[in-house]
Amino acid sequence: MKKIFTSFLFFLLLTLGSHAESGKKVFETYCWGCHHQTAMAFGPSFATIASKRTAQEIEAMITDPKSVSKLFGYKRNAMPKLKLKPEELKAITNYILSFKDISNEDNNTSEEQNKTIIKKPYPNIAIAKEAH
Repeated sequence: MKKIFTSFLFFLLLTLGSHAESGKKVFETYCWGCHHQTAMAFGPSFATIASKRTAQEIEAMITDPKSVSKLFGYKRNAMPKLKLKPEELKAITNYILSFKDISNEDNNTSEEQNKTIIKKPYPNIAIAKEAH
């Protein structure tokens, strides 16, 4: 019985790790040009998105941004429509939601402090934009 439990636990951890890694890969392929994990770039940070949106809203915005932007009341939309495989869509959605706990929107910190809270950034687009 202990071997079965240990095998199950190992498989579960391996699966969870691969989902996080695949979400990061989707991010690096499609999203990093406009989004950063925790800092504002061209688009909102994943931490901000995760604090405001459900998984279904995130998936809808990725697959049909023009229509969803109108539903959210945005006047315009710069998000391109992405054609992702179902497993890529799920992976990026879970990756975005993984930043919910580090959202700066709900904290009483200054804007300057918010810029320095970074969880393993890919390229730091936000800092590159501030330098110009």
